[in-house]
Amino acid sequence: MHTPSAYSYRIAVIAFDGITPFHLSVPGMVFRDAAFDITICSADPSPLRTTGGFDISVRHGLQALSRADIVILPTWHDDCRPAPAVLLEALKRAHRRGARIVGLCLGAFPLAEAGLLDGRSATTHWSFADALAERHPTVVVDREVLYVDDGVLTSAGVAAGLDCCLHLLRQLCGAEAANHVARQLVVAPHRQGGQAQFIERPVPVSGSDDRFAQVLEWVNQHLAENHSIDALAARAAMSRRNFTRHFRDATGTSFKQWLLNQRVTHAQRLLESSDVSIEMVAQEAGFGSALSLRQHFQATLRTSPSAYRKLYRPATP
Repeated sequence: MHTPSAYSYRIAVIAFDGITPFHLSVPGMVFRDAAFDITICSADPSPLRTTGGFDISVRHGLQALSRADIVILPTWHDDCRPAPAVLLEALKRAHRRGARIVGLCLGAFPLAEAGLLDGRSATTHWSFADALAERHPTVVVDREVLYVDDGVLTSAGVAAGLDCCLHLLRQLCGAEAANHVARQLVVAPHRQGGQAQFIERPVPVSGSDDRFAQVLEWVNQHLAENHSIDALAARAAMSRRNFTRHFRDATGTSFKQWLLNQRVTHAQRLLESSDVSIEMVAQEAGFGSALSLRQHFQATLRTSPSAYRKLYRPATP
């Protein structure tokens, strides 16, 4: 994909007969800046029916993909039916010439059918992940994460499509632009792709949980310090066993993994918003050394702190 000046990107969003209006609206809500030229296109004749009970008129066919820098398939049919050959060929051609390909939610299915996910990691809505893995064994399906960026971008269900598009917006225009859009949409400015799609048991609401939540908030404010489960359990007035069980029930993960995620996220914020050294970022985020920070960044985000800073800092006008 070329890198146009002044953030000028052409985006082709693929619609189809029977599409869910919200899925179709996600790219438009995120990439609504003048930097982006969005075209809605379809292989199906217009007007297209939607699940919202109204029809939409689409003026462009799939030839729009030949001019696009970014191609987004915002979802697919709930029965995951095979995609028409004309759509698969258009996706393949766009990919071959270097367009960025994005499959939100069930949009991963036609991308996999076109062979664009072969040998790559990908995700989709958790309830369809097994079907994706069974149909396309060459795709490494991650059933739990919000989105995966492995050359081709894929996301989990509905809300994760916003996270995925905000991630792409950050890459193209920087953190400031993505945070601005997130504020307008009243959503989290940055949820990591590796975050779980859902938590089986939400945090219960009770008096004891107030203390538990306060402990987590305290840890977030003291990420540079060492933390032991015994000390935190005592702070929460719980036994170690109770604290560990309660923590997993409330967050869906272990304390060790949660703490790592918080430290990585804090390091990301520092890299995005300041010019402090990588060593200082590592210290403030609780990694202890730049080497440790680099190792965890590579394992979690598949990049280095320096590369991340260059990618995500807002561009100078």
